[in-house]
Amino acid sequence: MSTVAAPPSLRERALQSVTKLPPFSPVLNKLLASLSKDDIMVSELADWIEKDTVLTGNVMRMVNSAAYGRMGTVSSVRHAITILGTNRLRNIVLGLSVCNMLGQLKLPAGWSSKQFNLHGIAVANMSDLVAQNMSIEYGEGAFVGGLLHDVGKLLLAVSCPDEYAAVITEARRDHKELYDVEITQLGFSHAELSLKVLEQWKLPIPVQTAARFHHNPDADSTAPGLTPLSR
Repeated sequence: MSTVAAPPSLRERALQSVTKLPPFSPVLNKLLASLSKDDIMVSELADWIEKDTVLTGNVMRMVNSAAYGRMGTVSSVRHAITILGTNRLRNIVLGLSVCNMLGQLKLPAGWSSKQFNLHGIAVANMSDLVAQNMSIEYGEGAFVGGLLHDVGKLLLAVSCPDEYAAVITEARRDHKELYDVEITQLGFSHAELSLKVLEQWKLPIPVQTAARFHHNPDADSTAPGLTPLSR
């Protein structure tokens, strides 16, 4: 007598979706590889960024923004690197690349990509500004940590659209924290999924940890890292 396999749990469905996310571009793969290199040359990093016109435009817009308080206009990627530093620039480019990649996903009706992206960018910019003005371990990862801390929400919207819509509805109706409703209704949170996504993408450990504990930083037993920034 054959048995019918039990349907996957919501957690399993969400985790299975991690492997179905769009692949990285060749440029992004090279930038990811560079994250582990301490001796990367400015010219090498600039050459890879300049191969992608969208990335170049985003980097130049970032370095010329009010956040960096420059007098005059920065007109080259190499000049931008000297201002931002190679580590910060690599993480900024990585974050922007991932956002472009996620735009390829088919999202359910009612999901606001604009709101999701604006929140991520706002947290990323604020985290980076804080990191520039405080002594923080791995501060160069603050931008990408802030940008991607909620990527688990996106995974839930893609893998469990009906169930997650119910979570969002309850949170809005009862003025509850979305994180708390996720735990109650689903048994897990978007923060856990954010960790799994960033593990899959092999991002630096402090960035992974910041995403996992951004709602409860006191639960992080590791070094200070970035966790308080992404809240």
